Amino acid sequence: MNGALIVDKPAGLTSHDAVAAARRLLRERSIGHLGTLDPAATGVLPLLVGRLTRLARFFQLREKEYEGVVRFGWATATYDAEGKAVGEPRPAPARAAIEAVLPEFQGVIRQKPPGFSAKKINGQRAYQLARAGVIVEPEAVEVEITALEVLDYTAPDLQIRVRCSTGTYVRSLAHDLGRRLGMGAHLSRLRRTRVGEFTLADAVTLEQLEADARQGLAAGRLLPARQLLPEMPAIVAPSEAAARLLQGRTANLPEFSPARRIRIFTAAGELLAIGTRVAGSLFQPELVFPPEPGGPV
Repeated sequence: MNGALIVDKPAGLTSHDAVAAARRLLRERSIGHLGTLDPAATGVLPLLVGRLTRLARFFQLREKEYEGVVRFGWATATYDAEGKAVGEPRPAPARAAIEAVLPEFQGVIRQKPPGFSAKKINGQRAYQLARAGVIVEPEAVEVEITALEVLDYTAPDLQIRVRCSTGTYVRSLAHDLGRRLGMGAHLSRLRRTRVGEFTLADAVTLEQLEADARQGLAAGRLLPARQLLPEMPAIVAPSEAAARLLQGRTANLPEFSPARRIRIFTAAGELLAIGTRVAGSLFQPELVFPPEPGGPV
């Protein structure tokens, strides 16, 4: 079983929990997720299934989009609604004051991840150190917020839409926005609506997947390799070129675009390789998927 499964993760489950559920329902051990979602967050959690888990490295820089609610008035230790309140409560700011400072949080900025996060510090997860009572101060990192839009403001709750680079913490954005306005703030709700080409329209809930599994239809929820990595042009390799690629050798392929990296398929529609252009129509296999026993060639 090979493909991508886009899960609409519910609140209360870790990303690892969602992977474990998918393994059970699909009866497939080889499954991995493409970017952690906090347990309290919901939404798009892409999983790669079977042999296509090897494609994970090509998804690392996918842009993400979220909708969330920033609650003004008090901060929390975790920067979200799960943590203990920190500091004295303050009245929520006016909408004009919020909108005046939002441009400061757009573009390329430096952001400090929350102390309770999956970031590693000296080989340990920040949240593990924090729970052990160790004071955690993750270093600020460079991220990019390409869009920050106010959807609604009913004090003290600010509903926002955020489009950002991988590694961005919307929790930190909420916390920093409060500090900039001279008060505490935290993220009270978060839903991821997109990861790269994957959206909520592609997503299935675990309840839907379980219902499908009972009818033997769960595999039908998988997106095939043809629908993944659309930025790489797809080409069918002639049989002689396919044989060379399977041996790890360069091969000439029909010229169709100046793309540096392509997806190469067999005549039967199976993913054969990810190829990198050497020169002209000559490609080197970067990643090879030999035909499965008994599968189409």
